[in-house]
Amino acid sequence: MKRPTMQDIAHRAGVTKAAVSFALNGRPGVSEATRRRILAIAEELGWQPSSAARALSDGRSGSFGLVIDRPARTLGLEPFFMQLISGIQAELARDTSPLLLTMAEDQTAEIALYRTWWARRLVDGVFLVDLQVDDARVPALEALGMPAVVIGAPVGTGGLPAVWSDEARAVETAVRHLTDLGHRRLARVAGPAHLRHTRIRTTAFEQVTAAMGLSGRTVEADYSGESGSAATRRLLAAPPAARPTAIVYDNDVMALSGLAAAQSLGLDVPGELSIVAWDDSALCELVRPSLTALSRDIAAHGAHAARLLRQAAGGEEVGNVQDPAPTLRLRGSTATPPSAR
Repeated sequence: MKRPTMQDIAHRAGVTKAAVSFALNGRPGVSEATRRRILAIAEELGWQPSSAARALSDGRSGSFGLVIDRPARTLGLEPFFMQLISGIQAELARDTSPLLLTMAEDQTAEIALYRTWWARRLVDGVFLVDLQVDDARVPALEALGMPAVVIGAPVGTGGLPAVWSDEARAVETAVRHLTDLGHRRLARVAGPAHLRHTRIRTTAFEQVTAAMGLSGRTVEADYSGESGSAATRRLLAAPPAARPTAIVYDNDVMALSGLAAAQSLGLDVPGELSIVAWDDSALCELVRPSLTALSRDIAAHGAHAARLLRQAAGGEEVGNVQDPAPTLRLRGSTATPPSAR
């Protein structure tokens, strides 16, 4: 079934294509009765303006873009992005704005894609995720004049607005919970060190543990289950008197793998090792013990970013939006360590 055109509407209404254009665009040139008849026929046929035609008429496509630069094997397993995208799409669906989603192998390819999208008027703006410590995308987007919203802390974002929550405060929340239970040797399995939010969390973890007189160690991983398991095994290979009694993971997938690794080594969770996951998900409740996790409304986070980007693309002056910091959802994976009993 072919897509209905303005010519189809003109044929059905018995008018010229120019008359159809006048009616659909609310311009003078046809009577009110003819306008109503044309609009009724257009609705009956299911006609919608093409994005290309709309871009030529007002310079806007009505679409927004999201490029993700992560390995497909980790992206497909991590609930965070699925929830984030669902929140973005739910907000954009309110006015039927499409989301153009794709992946890039590196920042150079991502920037080239932005330039193509902008030159061809395929999107009105983009969401910027996984901001890096030295991120070439920010100056590139500013030079293009392309509306963009950063999903992450407003650090190193230039003049781009950001939707963010307080990562450092979340770290402190997790560490204080563990120290209140009596833990003194803590570790953290982090995401890639080149990501801005990883650096913020690492700095906060070092500062909080030092201020409390705790032993704190961070090891880098890549968000995958394999890396989370390997990092856990390295941490637990230390002699019992030196190994951590609690580990905080930067995502739920690594925490789940860390739990499995600890149990395979014969350690009781939480009797001998406490575990905290970042970004609560249904996965955290499906294991035994269920995982204590830092929880936030990720879908709402995505919706706020979509609303901000729509406003920016419409020419409005927008600023940073701060969402509530994650809160700790207590479950069965944290308890008092043996040394504090």
